[in-house]
Amino acid sequence: MLGEYRIEGRRAAEIAASVERAVGAGELEPGQLLPPMRELAAELGVNANTVAAAYRTLRERGVIETAGRRGSRVRSKPATTGREYLRVDVPEGVRDLADGNPDPALLPPLVKAFAAAAEQGDRDPVLYGRAPLEPELARIARADLDADGVPDGPVTVTSGSLDAIERVLAAHLRPGDTVAVEDPGWGSVLDLAPALGLRAVPVGVDDEGPLPGDVRRALEAGARALILTDRAQNPTGAAVTATRARALRSVLADHPGTLLIEDDHGYRIVDQPLHPLAGITHHWAFVRSVAKAYGPDLRLAVLTGDSVTVDRVRGRQRLGPGWVSRLVQRAVVRLWADGAVDARAVAGAYGRRRDALIGALAERGVAAQGRSGMNVWVPVPDETGAVARLLHAGWAVAPGARFRLSAPPGIRITVSTLMEDEIGPVADAVASAIRPAPARRYV
Repeated sequence: MLGEYRIEGRRAAEIAASVERAVGAGELEPGQLLPPMRELAAELGVNANTVAAAYRTLRERGVIETAGRRGSRVRSKPATTGREYLRVDVPEGVRDLADGNPDPALLPPLVKAFAAAAEQGDRDPVLYGRAPLEPELARIARADLDADGVPDGPVTVTSGSLDAIERVLAAHLRPGDTVAVEDPGWGSVLDLAPALGLRAVPVGVDDEGPLPGDVRRALEAGARALILTDRAQNPTGAAVTATRARALRSVLADHPGTLLIEDDHGYRIVDQPLHPLAGITHHWAFVRSVAKAYGPDLRLAVLTGDSVTVDRVRGRQRLGPGWVSRLVQRAVVRLWADGAVDARAVAGAYGRRRDALIGALAERGVAAQGRSGMNVWVPVPDETGAVARLLHAGWAVAPGARFRLSAPPGIRITVSTLMEDEIGPVADAVASAIRPAPARRYV
């Protein structure tokens, strides 16, 4: 069945790693059948549940696929996450409210910032061996973090929030570990966990953030990490309140070994105050991206955390990309120093659009969530049908399946470019799309 290759290991993580090494080295070929779980367990002298856990990890990472009684095989091609395909193709003439992008009209012009950064680079070129972090960026970022009550810690930069989250998880966790994630939550995080061989455990979310009871249950069941969004949670718009923060800190205080990762998704685009949880656990990380306020293509996020976590991230970064472009860092410094984004005005623009849509939906008997940011989450009874009917009516929205593990169905509407005269028509279309079809009568 496996030719000359022998799977090894006593623990689930070791068995999974043995198979994955063989696949990567070409010793196990695409389509090759793996031993039945009981057979491999007997050969390795382990419990069948251990092999089952290893196979589950391999499936979650996209290394193998299982077809019932036909057994488990090495995948015929590398897996791409299913959520990547849960997107709406927007035909010409259909209004796109699905993409999750900021309003380009609210993004600052970049020409002067990059020209200044390039001029500085001509005078002082960044060569191999130079410090990876722009000192002025670290100074401004740390001052902002201090002002928002984020505990003191070293600062570094990564290529966006997801890059930071991945590096922090890899610095502390191993395949087979469990991580608690928001549900509904950011689809990229929900994809990232299984890609790293981690088991994602869902934690419910309401307008005030993750539910403390769900977090406690996840940690008591063995979750080693918790990833949460402080403000402008994607897709629900939740923002952690002071009351909720106190409750979550109480839960985390009982589990100090938890790796806590906070993503301040609403950095400089929301007006709700920040209530960070950082510092309650031994290892923590706090991430702020410039994408939503300054432009997604800048690919820069500020990361702070405990010294061990940040040092591990920096060390692994040195072995990979080395550093985030100092040219980009200098451009961001210039944008910050020049006050290129009026955070209050941006937050106000998104808030007015978001609140107007939620209010219009409420007038039509449709409940919706969205305390902060640029998205509104609408629970629906039939997700696929609602998306299809809205598309037919000329509105493209994001299917909730991109953001859910076990949460009920919903749709995400991005309001960032929604105009005032579109509010009523969108609300009408949503109300019509989720209304039960009239019963047919036969005579």
